[in-house]
Amino acid sequence: ALPQKQPSSQKLDRIAGDLLDLTKLERHDYAVLFRHKMGLNRYGPALSGPISSGPADVAAAGSDSKPAEKTAFDIRLEKYDAAVKIKIIKEVRSFTDLGLKEAKELVEKVPAVLKKGLTKEEAAAIVEKLKELGASVVLE
Repeated sequence: ALPQKQPSSQKLDRIAGDLLDLTKLERHDYAVLFRHKMGLNRYGPALSGPISSGPADVAAAGSDSKPAEKTAFDIRLEKYDAAVKIKIIKEVRSFTDLGLKEAKELVEKVPAVLKKGLTKEEAAAIVEKLKELGASVVLE
C-alpha cells in the first residue's frame, strides 16, 4: 500500500498543478502579484525556474546602506520610421510573450516601455537589434 499523503503535501501538489495550468500571461501576472505580496520590487527580474520564498532577496535588498548599482533595466521605444514598423513589431514579439495584436498596439503607442526588469546584457542586445532596424530606443 502507498503511504498516505499529508494534507500540506496535497495542498502543495494542488498549487503546483494550478500553476502549471496557467497561460504565459497569467504566469507573468502571478509572478508580479507574488513579488508584490512578498514586498519585493514588482518590476524586478522575472522569476525563472522554481519559485523560492524571498528571504535572501529581502535581506540583500535591505542590508546595503549605500545606493546599489542598477541591475534591472527597462527598454523604451521612443520613435521609429514607419517603413520599418512591421520589422519592429516582429522583433518585439521575439523577446516578449505578446501576440501580434498586443505587440502592434504596444509599438503604436510610442513612447512605450517594451520590456522591464532585464539584465544589462539582455537589454543591450535587444537595444542593439532595434537600433539596427531603425528604431530610437532608450535603456533606462
